[in-house]
Parts: sequence; C-alpha cells; structure tokens
Amino acid sequence: MKPKEIIVNDRMQREYCYRLTKPAGRCFQPDFLPDITPRQMLELGVFGGKYMTDCSHEFPGSWFKKAKLSPERTDPRLNYFKVSASKPLSYWVEKGWIHPQDPRGWFQWYCRYYMGRRSDDDIRQIKRWKGMQRHIAQLRKHCRQGDPTCRPVQRQALLHWAYDSRKM
Repeated sequence: MKPKEIIVNDRMQREYCYRLTKPAGRCFQPDFLPDITPRQMLELGVFGGKYMTDCSHEFPGSWFKKAKLSPERTDPRLNYFKVSASKPLSYWVEKGWIHPQDPRGWFQWYCRYYMGRRSDDDIRQIKRWKGMQRHIAQLRKHCRQGDPTCRPVQRQALLHWAYDSRKM
C-alpha cells in the first residue's frame, strides 16, 4: 500500500500532516479490538454531537451521513443514552491526556488510527482504551444483562471509547 498523506486545517490544527500507512479498518494491534467503528459511534450518538463538526473533510463522507451532530453546542439528547458522559476538553488537557498530534483526544486518535495512521502515541492510547474495561466489569456486576437503563452515564462513556455496552 502506498502511504497517503493527509493535511489537516481545522479549528484545532493548522498544516498538521500525517500519513496513512495501513488499510482503513485493518491491521490493528492484536490487543486493540474496539466493538464499533468511528462511523457507528457517530451514528449512535456520542459527545453530545459536538465532536468533529468542523473536521468532517478529513474523514470519509459516509461517516457523517447519519451522524448525530450539533454544530452549535453539545446536546446530550443526541447521545445514544441521552445523558452527558463527557468532561470538558480543559479537564483532559489539565490531566496531560491530550497530545498535540490529536488535540481533540482519544476519539480523534481512534479515527485516524482506524483510517490507517500509525504513530508513536498508539501504545499509550490503546492502554487508555483498555483502562475503560473497569467500567465493563462494573456494568456486569451491577446490571442485568440487556438492561440499557442501568448506569446510562457509564454506558455512554463506554460508547465514547468504542465499547458497545448494548451487548452487556
């Protein structure tokens, strides 16, 4: 596969350039097995619809055809579980979890990884993704299988990390 170069110019990045070196949706690290794709996440409803409203040109148009988006402000009603499960970006920056190559955070990293970018941040981001498994254990401990009304904030947070708690 010949690497494809992507140049990003949006509200959060100017002239950021990266290369797609793997086929989209394939060749993931063996221990990174997300339940759902970025497109599915956007269609189900994540981040109150506010995430990535100014950077759709970077990703396939098909991702945004049925996406639940809110260009003006975050709207938790657009989330699959109809609740807010997000901290503001400033919180993530304070914690040191935001790196310059992906200023929008984990989901931006995942979208770019899914498209075929590989970077020196992959191991850290996959480790963060794995850390969300503690929430799966809590759902299994405290909720009846198939009850989407049990712990909706935790379920929405899992959805933000490509875990599909509808199966739990």
